[in-house]
Amino acid sequence: MKTVTTHEAKTHLSSLLKQVEQGEEVEVRRGDHPVAKLVPIEGTGKKTRPKVGTITSPRIDYSEDAFAPLSDEEISRWGLA
Repeated sequence: MKTVTTHEAKTHLSSLLKQVEQGEEVEVRRGDHPVAKLVPIEGTGKKTRPKVGTITSPRIDYSEDAFAPLSDEEISRWGLA
């Protein structure tokens, strides 16, 4: 457990909160006396986004003719001509 003074806690609160979000506990002391403890709240873990380039969904397979040009008959059937 990390220990900081009240002055350090005021000065570096954002940094300390990031550490707490990552699971660390921080004790705040006034002189030699502990006055508070920063601990993560259960069940509210910070959700992180995946890094750019990380594959997050299953692979999609398609047939080789999926991007082939439409035939004249298919164009007529779709009403595109």
